[in-house]
Amino acid sequence: MPLAAQFQIEYLQYLGPDGKPVAELPQAFRDAAALVPLFKQMLYVRTFDAKAIALQRTGKLGTYASCLGHEATHVGIGASMRPEDVFAPSYREYGAQFMRGVKPREVLMYWGGDERGNDFSGPPHEYSWCVPIGTQCLHAAGAALAFKLRKEDRVAVTCCGDGGSSKTDTYAAINSAGAYALPFIQCIINNGWAISVPRSAQTGAQTLAQKGLAGGLHCVQVDGNDLIAVLEGMRRAMARARSGEGGSVIEFMTYRLHDHTTADDARRYRGEDEVKAAWGREPIMRLRNYLTTAGVWNEADEKAWIDECAKLVDVEINAYLESKVQPVTAMFDFLYGDPPPDLLAQRAAAVALEGKGHG
Repeated sequence: MPLAAQFQIEYLQYLGPDGKPVAELPQAFRDAAALVPLFKQMLYVRTFDAKAIALQRTGKLGTYASCLGHEATHVGIGASMRPEDVFAPSYREYGAQFMRGVKPREVLMYWGGDERGNDFSGPPHEYSWCVPIGTQCLHAAGAALAFKLRKEDRVAVTCCGDGGSSKTDTYAAINSAGAYALPFIQCIINNGWAISVPRSAQTGAQTLAQKGLAGGLHCVQVDGNDLIAVLEGMRRAMARARSGEGGSVIEFMTYRLHDHTTADDARRYRGEDEVKAAWGREPIMRLRNYLTTAGVWNEADEKAWIDECAKLVDVEINAYLESKVQPVTAMFDFLYGDPPPDLLAQRAAAVALEGKGHG
């Protein structure tokens, strides 16, 4: 019987969980010393994440979405982009955003309920965080279309989770990117769980990467805990996009080591053995072992840098805590040029409550 089509999904991995090479390293990333700055950035992100969780636990931050375990994927994505490119994140890609110029204090403001946290210090063309799942993918596809029409050498990169990969917005973005051969990269951060729903319960696809095939995009699956694999996967996708070969879907295989957010308790739906096994594959230990064996990193280096990270993050935390709280009227005054009567009534009620000390 003749076949209408066949496909294969390539899997990229260069470092095993113990940090030892399992394949020949790409030429572009054979210099171990050149990876040290990125490893330091991963450690910085983990330090920030731990302190943000502590802030939430002590009532100084609202609900917070941890990125514990995603450091290699996020830092690798950020390191692969040029300043003129565009990033459309979800609400967890802090490592990439820090490398794009977003300040940690802005992340804290956002999770502290202050919309000024979306007014990034990074590139002015960057998209803000997107909580409605998957809609950011359409934003990136639209930006990529603009780049192509203007003949600009720029790439639009977006991220969604494994659950977000099943949203119609994501499929629409992939379809548009394929139809118009757009400079677009869809990163699927497969951390195993769409909040409390396991990957196996929300899609029947053998891989999430293959979801791009129907749209005509190049698709690859990458070990998201292996920084070298992340960098190589992004390098290839960026080269394709910039050369006019079209977009890509990259599925990064990683794991969410913390709860979905601080409002979640993952112990209710996933077992201890699963989490313990995931800690054995986590990205920082893996790259640390590789760099240590290569002789470009040691325990003293790490202790000194961790201490420095703590100081740097504390500066950002203090800036957040010392930021002037906006008046309650701020949530009403920048929505409409001519506010409707019901909104004006709510504004008046809020002002009255604030005057009574309930602000």
